[in-house]
Amino acid sequence: MTTEVSAKEPVRQRINLPGTREEECFGWTYESVTEVGTDMAGQEYLQGLLRQQRRFEIDKLLQVPSGISRLSWLYEHMRQICVELGFYLAQLFHECTERECPVMRANETTFYCAGHGHPRPCSAMGYSVHTLDYAVRLLSSGTAFPDRSDIQDTSMKHFQSMVRRLYRIFAHAYFHHREFFERQESATYLYARFVRLARKYELAPESQIIIPDLPTTIELPAVTK
Repeated sequence: MTTEVSAKEPVRQRINLPGTREEECFGWTYESVTEVGTDMAGQEYLQGLLRQQRRFEIDKLLQVPSGISRLSWLYEHMRQICVELGFYLAQLFHECTERECPVMRANETTFYCAGHGHPRPCSAMGYSVHTLDYAVRLLSSGTAFPDRSDIQDTSMKHFQSMVRRLYRIFAHAYFHHREFFERQESATYLYARFVRLARKYELAPESQIIIPDLPTTIELPAVTK
């Protein structure tokens, strides 16, 4: 007598197994934030959207999905932008040297670096690295952000400070390394995502947004019915 064993469909593990081809890595998708089921659900969901080449659909990327609060979605975007800015600076490093850019300028304005205890002049690359380090430390601070799944309104001042300083990195690249800026932007839309996020959450006054609007950064007009 034989016993029939019903075959169950295996549960797909969301991990990159040894031997996985590079183009097949992270090949899974999520239908919602709650489906992720980890403490880093917001981060994993956002990165999943970016892997689907959704980086060019900025409005959809910034739309708050169900299962996460509006400010927690902002927090995850800021973390992701900092991750991508690390790669951005690694590329900019090849042409933004201390000799070529001995101080941090965005257009004609010179900025002092606060990463030395007391603000003082710093090379553009040094300023950029110190500013990114500051943003990463702040986002990882249990005092500033005690619970990434429940960001409070009191944390808005931290986002505003980060955006003001990080914006200068993009402004320096635009005004002093235009070819690099345009090459990066056409491939990643990183600045477009950053400035649209800043406008959506009112993190910076328009007077501080000194890069001319690009086709990707202009807010679409509201549709009236």
